[in-house]
Amino acid sequence: MKEFKCRCSAIGQIMSGTIGLTEAQTKTLAELLSKPTPTAKQQETISELLAKKENKELPQTAKTYVEIWVKEQLYSSKKEFSSKQTQKGNECEDESIDFIADMLGLGMLMKNNEYFENDFITGTPDVLIDYIIDVKNSWDCFTFPLFANAVPNQDYDWQLTGYMWLTGKTNAKLIYVLSDTPAHLIEKEAYYYCKSNGYDELDMDVYLKFVENMTYKNVDSKLKIKVFDIKRDEAKIQAIRERVLLCRKYKDELLSKLNLTA
Repeated sequence: MKEFKCRCSAIGQIMSGTIGLTEAQTKTLAELLSKPTPTAKQQETISELLAKKENKELPQTAKTYVEIWVKEQLYSSKKEFSSKQTQKGNECEDESIDFIADMLGLGMLMKNNEYFENDFITGTPDVLIDYIIDVKNSWDCFTFPLFANAVPNQDYDWQLTGYMWLTGKTNAKLIYVLSDTPAHLIEKEAYYYCKSNGYDELDMDVYLKFVENMTYKNVDSKLKIKVFDIKRDEAKIQAIRERVLLCRKYKDELLSKLNLTA
């Protein structure tokens, strides 16, 4: 079986949860260890924190990801995931890249198709220029992070950190775009609404209302783009490296239970 490497889009999954001590627990342990004569209760806390510090077990979310990865290798099958949100994102990606290029004055941007890989992770950034650009198409105006001051989903921060590691870039932009929903997805949403509310078939008035709510042609373009700047962080890269090594250890444990070799 090939060596475990994490896709950049899944780094957030393997980085979820805490291994060892939290920052607050580390501070508490240091304070207790500095005491010349800790009480019995304090000594008990010290023992518990030291044990937790040495605990290198993966959180369950990371374990689940590794288990899926191992099954993909064993059965030569890939677990597919699709939703209306990912459908819209895939279908609107090229248009959104053009929109970003226009709004940021970048001339013509081309979708990157180059695959990158190192000893720990793999990935294909959306756009690769002097920096990384990753495009996220919001499902609607209510999921569009118009007022957010920080990256709303930390999984994306991890994803772009991975891309910067793979490409050697020091900066990345996570860019949300509010694009018009493709017509067939609007029709599907309107149809489901009609079926759930007693209509025998797709009602045209309902459909037109969905078109009105899911397209934004009359909205100022400035309200349809949100840019988050992310800088390369070597500490995060080291954390990814360490977590991948733990994932590999867990992979080996899974194979051992099946009497298989890595």
